Amino acid sequence: MLKRFVFAVFFLVPVAPAAQLPDFTDLVEKQGPTVVNISTTQSVRSPLVPQIPNLPEDDPFYEFFRRFIPSPGPREFQSQSLGSGFVISTDGYILTNAHVVDAADEITVKLNDKREFKAKVIGADRRTDIALIKIDASGLQAVRVGDPTRLKVGEWVVAIGSPFGFENTVTAGIVSAKGRSLPQENFVPFIQTDVAVNPGNSGGPLFNLRGEVVGINSQIYSRTGGFMGLSFAIPIDVANDIAQQLRSTGKVTRGRIGVVIQPITKELAESFGLSKPAGALVNSVEKGGPAEKAGIESGDVILRFDGKSVSSSEDLPRIVGGTRPGSKVTVQLWRNKAARDVQVVVAELQDDRAARQSRRGGKPPATSQYGLALADLSEAQRKELKIDGGVLVENAQGAAARAGIRRGDVILAVNNQDVKSVEQFKELMSQSEKGRIVALLVRRGVNSLYIPFRVDGN
Repeated sequence: MLKRFVFAVFFLVPVAPAAQLPDFTDLVEKQGPTVVNISTTQSVRSPLVPQIPNLPEDDPFYEFFRRFIPSPGPREFQSQSLGSGFVISTDGYILTNAHVVDAADEITVKLNDKREFKAKVIGADRRTDIALIKIDASGLQAVRVGDPTRLKVGEWVVAIGSPFGFENTVTAGIVSAKGRSLPQENFVPFIQTDVAVNPGNSGGPLFNLRGEVVGINSQIYSRTGGFMGLSFAIPIDVANDIAQQLRSTGKVTRGRIGVVIQPITKELAESFGLSKPAGALVNSVEKGGPAEKAGIESGDVILRFDGKSVSSSEDLPRIVGGTRPGSKVTVQLWRNKAARDVQVVVAELQDDRAARQSRRGGKPPATSQYGLALADLSEAQRKELKIDGGVLVENAQGAAARAGIRRGDVILAVNNQDVKSVEQFKELMSQSEKGRIVALLVRRGVNSLYIPFRVDGN
């Protein structure tokens, strides 16, 4: 009888090693001392409150009104806010967001070792939301600066800050996208991440895994007010350029060429004979501006500026804004289905010219002595808002900000007298005596409200 043998054959399948998540402990230990907590205090004037009726003391309602109706007139109270920042030099210079220290009467910086210092603002740039502040300290640990152009989408990054006042909070995630354009933000190619960022993280650093700062956490996209997986950081190279200008001159200069542009769609590219939808389409040229002097015309497509490619219309304001005024640069145009070069001498963008003005071609805002940068509304804007007059608030600071006026508000009337233009607003305000309070009728969104404003002449 034959015996049967059964042979078992085993195949060894190689098993890939389990992927490991990065360890952030060394980064946090070494770079944590460079991050600071920033708290600010500012005086805010409340609106007028109801007054006690003129009643005799023996009136039965006199005691009721005396006890339950607050004292007449506006009241001033202290408003506090929190943010983050990081040390960029051993002698106490700190970078943060402009909106963290905007309109602050007092700024307190708390270091990682619990020491506290009063800080002063060296300069702030609202267009990029960068502020440079200084504390009287020495021997501080400063951050190491990285190269945000080397960042790759999908790369791990770490944020350290004080969300909701919880100091030295560490969160991590990945780079979701680079070069993001946000509404009304023309000069910053944002780094998008999914790092958890909340109120209080503003101004804090974004680190790569080498412990180098690559960005400043600035904004989030949220429908709830809290983190929803979309946070945006200002690249550190943009921030450093702003900081150097603020430190040396106290202000930031930017270039302009005087064109109104729009995106190139697939259909427009086809009609212009372009192989792909790239560049910035010029739809109007400022009379007497640098572009007109260089021969740029409506209908031209700007493909390159000073050797830099203009992939989309969002690129052009950043490139032009980053060019020093007075520079003579080469601009490559697409006209009549052919490329050509022209030479443009870049002019300076005025401080109070809102970024969106270059897109809509309106008049630059006129800054009044009341801390307001105002602009006349175009007919299209009035039609969209369904109003006959009003002036747009491009910026509010100082007394205007303390009164509660915000950027984007539309001032409709002064003491119930309709406002049709910036000049009329200034005339109506000049008719009020210093120290008097005027009632400004303000359109905010779909609602209107009165804001009391004291005319102090400052």
